[in-house]
Amino acid sequence: MFVFWCSLLGLIVILTLFAGSFSSHPVNEMDMDAVFSARDGHLLGTDHLGRDVFSRLLEGGKVTLIVAGLSVLLSFIIGVVYGGISGYAGGWTDSVMMRILEALISIPSLVLVLAFQAIMQGGMWGMTFIIGVTGWFTTARIVRSEFIRLKDTEYVKMAKMFGTPVWRIITGHLLRNSLPPLFVVTIFNLAGAVFIEVSLSFLGIGIPSAIPSWGNMLYNAQNDLLIGAWWIGVFPGLLIFLTILSINFIGEALKDPRRRRFHA
Repeated sequence: MFVFWCSLLGLIVILTLFAGSFSSHPVNEMDMDAVFSARDGHLLGTDHLGRDVFSRLLEGGKVTLIVAGLSVLLSFIIGVVYGGISGYAGGWTDSVMMRILEALISIPSLVLVLAFQAIMQGGMWGMTFIIGVTGWFTTARIVRSEFIRLKDTEYVKMAKMFGTPVWRIITGHLLRNSLPPLFVVTIFNLAGAVFIEVSLSFLGIGIPSAIPSWGNMLYNAQNDLLIGAWWIGVFPGLLIFLTILSINFIGEALKDPRRRRFHA
């Protein structure tokens, strides 16, 4: 099943990132003679403005996945830097930094996201920044614990004894050997970032409606479902479900290598 979920996620990523090559119609092209059409030359029908749902589904997926991917990269960098400093320095520096981190973790993530959203007023890059700067807490704790565990190993002590520069010890010995658990938590963070973007856009406080995304498609489909245009909300909802499910299954398999081997 590991191979299946990787293949499914890879297919979704390829279709969305190269949306222009697979789209059957321009994303914002309106055909007022084919409003709420389930056929009429449109693979997945049209919306309330006669726009092709399939094309918007791919383009919206590209926006959602780019926002999620870049925000996870940002949170990874912040978490590694913060957790690395805390774990390597130790002592009072570690204590102060961990108290700050615990205070941030105690605040519900939605409150932090909404606070940043009120300041930055959304936008694609604004959402990327907001999700990134509020999603690094778990990464920082893992980096800190790994650095504390690894800095007392024999090879790190030998590197210090031979006068190896601190930056090389951190990158070549500590960070490199911390990558397996970091990779797993980053996979789960990606699923969380997709969910946050979709949730905020669905509530109308995420990416502006002028930019297609899976969350915006669901937001715009709320009234359409009441008049029987089920395809407008079902297909983005299905892709969101499959994307998050695939990422979570991949993360679970990577967390337990034996499970990946037996079910591949």
